[in-house]
Amino acid sequence: MKTPPFTTAQGLRLLLVRLHYSPTGAWQHDLDAHALMQFATQKYAALARKHDLAPEDAAYAAFEAMRTRAVRTAIDPWAVVTRAVQVTLIYEARAQGLLCSNHQARRPEVAAHHDAERFCERENDLTDYHPAFHVTDQLNDGYGACSLDAPDSDEPTNAWVAAEHAVAIMVDNGWPRPTATGCVEYVCGQLIRSVNRATAYSRLVRDHHAEALLDLSHAHWISVLQALLGNQLPTHERTREGRGLLQLLALGYLPAELSAVPCFADVFEATAPSHEGVSHV
Repeated sequence: MKTPPFTTAQGLRLLLVRLHYSPTGAWQHDLDAHALMQFATQKYAALARKHDLAPEDAAYAAFEAMRTRAVRTAIDPWAVVTRAVQVTLIYEARAQGLLCSNHQARRPEVAAHHDAERFCERENDLTDYHPAFHVTDQLNDGYGACSLDAPDSDEPTNAWVAAEHAVAIMVDNGWPRPTATGCVEYVCGQLIRSVNRATAYSRLVRDHHAEALLDLSHAHWISVLQALLGNQLPTHERTREGRGLLQLLALGYLPAELSAVPCFADVFEATAPSHEGVSHV
């Protein structure tokens, strides 16, 4: 039986060039193209089985490679096709193990993970061997260097500490301390009664009694509320301005990080009352 010409490098190149410049559908109806794909299926069947894949997977990878310009212009087209098929099969096998797509498996941060496993595939429980479930006691070797009654310096910021930090930031930006304390306490009190920020904000915006006691105009009162409770517009929801000073402090942000932030510092500086007659609202 005569060997097809596409089994050689030059013969493959000529066939691929002809198929590339032929009308649409040449790969589907051309007899030489059909024979070429049968030959590629047999040629790369062993390579596919090596990666626990079907020969058709290797043939499809060869088909994708043969349609590229790199193969048509290569010195040895079959060498380029073989390498492309090998790489594709490697990542296809990784993709099946990782339960993701071939393109995702090619990304280093994804390929670094191990293949997915069922809990029942191991005799021992997952908690017995997986390091994510291992806990090491943090023993204090200071021999009494710190008192048992001393507060934990890594304790998360609570609401009361956040309120104190907010007062300090307002004072740093020109507010009298008694007025700043009264303002923050009044806002926090409304927060406690309203449960959520949105409800508290809507009530405080209409609270003309508070703005009168603080000697603030209505525009300044709204600016202070937006700085403390956050801008309630949906476009600001995920931003620093949308979260508000009190929430950011409660989340653990340091006062030094927020004291000079323009969306807080500029507002407090512009709205600072010129008197110190208000101690508490």
